[in-house]
Amino acid sequence: MSMIKIKDEYIKLGQAMKLAGMVSSGIEAKVVIKDGEVTVNGEVEFQRGKKLYNGDVVSYHGETITIEQC
Repeated sequence: MSMIKIKDEYIKLGQAMKLAGMVSSGIEAKVVIKDGEVTVNGEVEFQRGKKLYNGDVVSYHGETITIEQC
């Protein structure tokens, strides 16, 4: 499991996935999220703009990231 460190209060799901290297583009993030392939805190998430906060956990294709606020 890797961590994404954020300076702001939150980061959007699509942005976090790109930053972590889970997807190569915003379009790819949009498609995999829309198809129900991504979970946030164990629940399937369909909103690319979902706000992620400190401690949130994102999983996609066996890869997991945790959001950590600096």
